[in-house]
Order: sequence, then structure tokens, then C-alpha cells
Amino acid sequence: MLPSDLLTTIDHVGIAVADLDEALAFYERVFGITSVHEEVNEEQGVREAMLAVGSGETRIQLLAPLDDSSTIAKFIDRNGPGMQQLAYRVTDIEAVSATLRERGVRLLYDAPRRGTSDSRVNFVHPKDAGGVLVELVEPAASAH
Repeated sequence: MLPSDLLTTIDHVGIAVADLDEALAFYERVFGITSVHEEVNEEQGVREAMLAVGSGETRIQLLAPLDDSSTIAKFIDRNGPGMQQLAYRVTDIEAVSATLRERGVRLLYDAPRRGTSDSRVNFVHPKDAGGVLVELVEPAASAH
């Protein structure tokens, strides 16, 4: 896999928020952007919304914790609300994960997990990515 084959585009920027409804109202009132998809992801411990920016290809993901034990709740406790992750789209998450591991990068999961809209996701450890939590997103087949 060539370096240029790893990432196809920026998929979204994830922003941790304490209250999803308040954040949705803010983004609509201030920036004029609205949610195009919302769901609860029990496995990740979040209620989330995807907001389309401009043509809709670029997205902002708002992530609110379901309870105090979720990763997002811990992130907010540690850092306050704000940018939590930068997500890149990939076409083959297993191949990209294998290549990154060969290059000495740690991934948070041994195997991809379910993400938004049945995508498959994994994360690069922030200590191996300049302090940024990098998400790898392989969209569901129907989302291509």
C-alpha cells in the first residue's frame, strides 16, 4: 500500500459536547448548519449528530456522552468540550490498519468496531499521532 493510498479524504471532525441539543441549536443559530444524521451508539457511549458543511461532503460530528462512564464524558472532564478527534476516510480499514501497525503506530482496537451509520472504525493512539486522536472510517457499503 502506497502512502498516498492510505487516506482518501477528511471524513469529519469530532467535537465533544456536554449537551447535544444545545450544541445542535448553537450550530444552526450561529453557523446555519443542521444535522443530517443522528443516532445513539451504545458501544461508544455517545449520542451523536452529523452536520453537513457546505456541499455536504465535509461533516462535523457532535458527540455527547450517554453517561459519566463514556469516553466522551471522560474527555470533557479532562479537557472541557471541544475538538476530540480528526477522522479520515479509508477504503479498506484492515489494510490501512495493517500498514500503520507495520509503521509502528498503535491502534486502539485489535479489530474495527461499528461507527456512525454502520461504518467500520478504528483509532490511532494520540501519542503516535502528534497528540491528535485520529479516527479511521470505512463507510458502510451502502454509504459509498
